[in-house]
Amino acid sequence: MEEKNETQLNIELTEEVAEGVYSNLAIITHSTSEFVIDFIRVMPGVPKAKVKSRIVLTPEHAKRLLGALNDNIQKYEALNGKIEVKEGPPTIPMNFGGPVAQA
Repeated sequence: MEEKNETQLNIELTEEVAEGVYSNLAIITHSTSEFVIDFIRVMPGVPKAKVKSRIVLTPEHAKRLLGALNDNIQKYEALNGKIEVKEGPPTIPMNFGGPVAQA
């Protein structure tokens, strides 16, 4: 008889974490032993932005994340069309496309 040795991982998602954190900028740095991804929220008219979340990964897990993101982007584009990325350095709109406030 064949014996299956399957390990089940139970993952808990708290309500607070399930709400997520909005980010419109990510900065990625690395050393020989880890990758660090800082997720930042830039707001219009505010010259200072704070890191909202930091994820630290081993190089192996960073590469797995890259593969998982690539797979999910391919699936998204198959359903919704190609995601257009503008050439050149990313720009951060300070008015988010809306009217500029005046006092």
